[in-house]
Amino acid sequence: EVQLVESGGGVVQAGGSLRLSCAASGFTFDDYAIGWFRQAPGKEREGLACISRNDRSSFYAGSVKGRFIVSSDNAKNTVYLQMNSLNPEDPAVYYCAADSISCHRSMSYWGKGTLVTVSS
Repeated sequence: EVQLVESGGGVVQAGGSLRLSCAASGFTFDDYAIGWFRQAPGKEREGLACISRNDRSSFYAGSVKGRFIVSSDNAKNTVYLQMNSLNPEDPAVYYCAADSISCHRSMSYWGKGTLVTVSS
């Protein structure tokens, strides 16, 4: 059974940092692209970052490029999202997702999400 479990969300002050984790199981980790998404209340889900399958190249949305860093630890089957300089536009439920082809809006497997709150 494929499982993706996010952790690391919480409350952080504006300007602060958080590191989210996505622990994956039930599939061959290297063969899947892993993406990070977020959804704020009343807004559409937004793609943030992606680690491609096999070569583990990373890609970012313009809204987070330079602030967020995605990385993977293949030995732990875990993908991380380091989030820096958090601001009032960043609060949302953050999700990781996996797909055997690439990152896109309708990836095959999704975690349940972790909540990030930014206090001013």
